[in-house]
Amino acid sequence: MAMEIDSVEYRLSCVLRGHEDDVRGICICGESGIATSSRDRTVRLWVADSDAKHKYSLSKTLAGHTSFVGPLAWIAPSDQFPEGAIVSGGLDTQVLLWNVQTGEIVERMKGHQYQVTGLAVDDNGDIISSSMDCTLRRWRKGQAVESWEAHKVAVQTVIKLSSGEFLTGSSDSTMKLWRGRTCLHTFTGHSDTVRGLALMPGIGVLSASHDGTVKLWALTGQVLMEMVGHTSLVYSVAAHSSGLVASGGEDRFLKIWKDGACVQSIEHPGCVWDVKFLENGDVVTACSDGVVRVWTQQNDRLADPQETEAYSDQLSQYKLSRKTVGGLKLTDLPGLEALQVPGTIDGQTMVVREGDNGVAYSWNSKQSQWDKIGEVVDGPDDASNGQVYNGTRYDYVFDVDIGDGLPIRKLPYNRSENPYDVADKWLIKENLPLTFREQVVEFILQNSGQKTFTPDPSFRDPYTGANAYIPGESSFSSGSAAPKSTFKHIPKKGMLLFDIAQFDGILKKITEFNATLASDPDQKALSLSESDFSKLGAIVKVLKDTSHYHSSTISDSDTSLLVRLLKSWPPQMLFPVIDTMRMTVLHPDGATSLLKHTEGQKDLLKEIFEKAVAGPTQPANVLTIIRAIVNLFRPSCFRLWLHSNFSEILDSLSSCRPAFNKNAHLAYATLLLNYAVLLIELKDKEAQAQVISAALEIAEDASQDVDSRYRALVAIGSLMLDGAVKSIAIDFDVQSIAKDAKLSKDPKVSEVAADIEQLIKTK
Repeated sequence: MAMEIDSVEYRLSCVLRGHEDDVRGICICGESGIATSSRDRTVRLWVADSDAKHKYSLSKTLAGHTSFVGPLAWIAPSDQFPEGAIVSGGLDTQVLLWNVQTGEIVERMKGHQYQVTGLAVDDNGDIISSSMDCTLRRWRKGQAVESWEAHKVAVQTVIKLSSGEFLTGSSDSTMKLWRGRTCLHTFTGHSDTVRGLALMPGIGVLSASHDGTVKLWALTGQVLMEMVGHTSLVYSVAAHSSGLVASGGEDRFLKIWKDGACVQSIEHPGCVWDVKFLENGDVVTACSDGVVRVWTQQNDRLADPQETEAYSDQLSQYKLSRKTVGGLKLTDLPGLEALQVPGTIDGQTMVVREGDNGVAYSWNSKQSQWDKIGEVVDGPDDASNGQVYNGTRYDYVFDVDIGDGLPIRKLPYNRSENPYDVADKWLIKENLPLTFREQVVEFILQNSGQKTFTPDPSFRDPYTGANAYIPGESSFSSGSAAPKSTFKHIPKKGMLLFDIAQFDGILKKITEFNATLASDPDQKALSLSESDFSKLGAIVKVLKDTSHYHSSTISDSDTSLLVRLLKSWPPQMLFPVIDTMRMTVLHPDGATSLLKHTEGQKDLLKEIFEKAVAGPTQPANVLTIIRAIVNLFRPSCFRLWLHSNFSEILDSLSSCRPAFNKNAHLAYATLLLNYAVLLIELKDKEAQAQVISAALEIAEDASQDVDSRYRALVAIGSLMLDGAVKSIAIDFDVQSIAKDAKLSKDPKVSEVAADIEQLIKTK
């Protein structure tokens, strides 16, 4: 029977409409139906129609996540859940357990630091979740009973094998086989992120990768088969008992494979985020157009001819909307009616849309008519029209190195787009933390040569609720000529931050120090009460939830507890409190509340800074205070404070420098870079000279960590490009420093050194 079915092509069976945004995940719920997850923050359950078995209707909408929902898992009916249960994971870092019968959340599991990427259910009912935070967690009755680092970078997916063991796929291009917390084997063979996994019963496991391939593996780690045919990232893979394999990806195709060969490709009007087989052999796809589709090989389950035709029309319209000719969007071109209007001068050209093509015409003034020149095509090497990526032409397609030894990612961008929107969509697509957002925007602006960017006034930053703000615009006014040379790494735009925190570790240290104070009769008065502890826990909870910074609050009474600890606790116990302050200033309320304590006679920040750098130097205090000051560059309300205390901060840190470790040096180099951006904007030449001299000290030290040296060189280059202190840098022999740095094995250090050398030659 299987062989009979295999030779028949899949065709549309039914369309499930209801989601309001990308459908991200699919879960086959036994006989109960199909569950789907979406960027619209919901999970929806679809059940078979009693009238037409091959059609589905929406049975329940489960709303409870605060951001888009990804992985799903099914728990079969039991005494506790008569109609079964669904587990969902989201960008909001939560794992939710839903009772299908009531549609209510039974357990809300919190603990992951970043997006939940995969879910599996153990034989004993435990839930296993994977996350961008590199960990796997085991949940039992709503509580995390185990958590461990599974990979050094993001874990993208997890599945349970019939043996009870688990398999994970990661951005490090590997898969790992787990028995409990023990890694039994690491599977290597993909050259990019492993995004999806599926069981191939009786044979092994399938993997879908960003390298464009699907692989079949034996559980010994041997590659049995490689399926090549997708032209872009592959997001998902599934197998059926007949031996067929289905996969979906960024190239917008569902592909059906038999014995390693692609036997059918079904185009979609958007990327295919997930694919699953139903037991009867039908395939379900989740598409970025917000629609779930079921495909079948059986004639009695085919969609109505009108529905099939409507799908063909939708696909044609979608392809038409993406098609470009000569760098112009086809849908933006005028129709043939534009030729009714006479031209103005002889030889004037116009491109009009004729069907699916762009055709060029030239105005012939003697004959008073438009003469047809011919069809417009995109030249394959026409660099002026940008680059083609996944069949679409963009102004730019950047190669982005995200570090950690991970493969280079492609980032397409058009100058007409809002870089913030592009960054958000790209980070979500690449499953990268949204905390990289500012860096991606900065990268786009710098590499597309946009010295200035006017943000959309209606835009709201999801973290701060504020309009997008890019500090440090070029000092060249529109009237003066900007330098013709282009540089790879300068000028620096925007501020760098230290915005990741191990909150559990911070609270643990504060608890430990508090116990020491409480047991000392002389210092007991400094210790925290139970209510103080719960208040501190509440602050940390708000700070962890970055996606709600625009709506969450940190009151003055909350920050007053922090202020009390900063002022009263002994220096050797100060660093975890300073670290809490470092994160608090990134919250809009936290920043404005702490700012109040810098006004008047007693400037809290100045007091804490002096306390942290006072001798004998305590490295932990110095590191945390530098990082905290770096984060003050995020809220614009601290810019006056940073400027007025600039000399004192730099002088004090300069004298502490001999005791700096690698992390402190990196923090210090970051501080200098942020000051360079701020002082260029404020046009403070005297302060710029102090920064350039401090940055040159780091840049000329070849023993420095690569990142510290790089940031110091970018600060120097940005200040020199601004022009005010270029001669000072040359007097300080920046030429020989750049010459040495150019020999660095690290490409970014040698490239920015080349930028500086080019800058020295520029008049």
